[in-house]
Amino acid sequence: MKILVCYDGSNVAQDTIKLARNHAEIFGGSLCIAKALPQSHELAYENIQQEEHSLEGIAKKILGESDIAYETHAIVTNLTPGEELVDFAKRNEIDEIVIGIRKRSKVGKLVFGSTAQYVILNAHCPVVSIR
Repeated sequence: MKILVCYDGSNVAQDTIKLARNHAEIFGGSLCIAKALPQSHELAYENIQQEEHSLEGIAKKILGESDIAYETHAIVTNLTPGEELVDFAKRNEIDEIVIGIRKRSKVGKLVFGSTAQYVILNAHCPVVSIR
């Protein structure tokens, strides 16, 4: 079982890794911890490396000495984060997605969109959301 953890740096995102770790232990799975980075002229190679290093550090801190196999991915994309995460899940034959959600007003969702909402509605596999 391959589990995708959608990571955005929030406290809830750290909880998503913990939940995914539990699922991986129970089902004998592996983790893909991914963060989608919108491409822009301001995004430098150093920023991408820093994000990858940060993901690796968080994964090591939370997963500790467990035997769970994991990969980290800082994905630079022209798509929205939600579109990229759904596409990544399809390309990598992910069996489950774990994503954190934040409470936003209806106007906030309309103006800024919702990555979690897009993933939940468009993923090809089960999505577990955590708040």
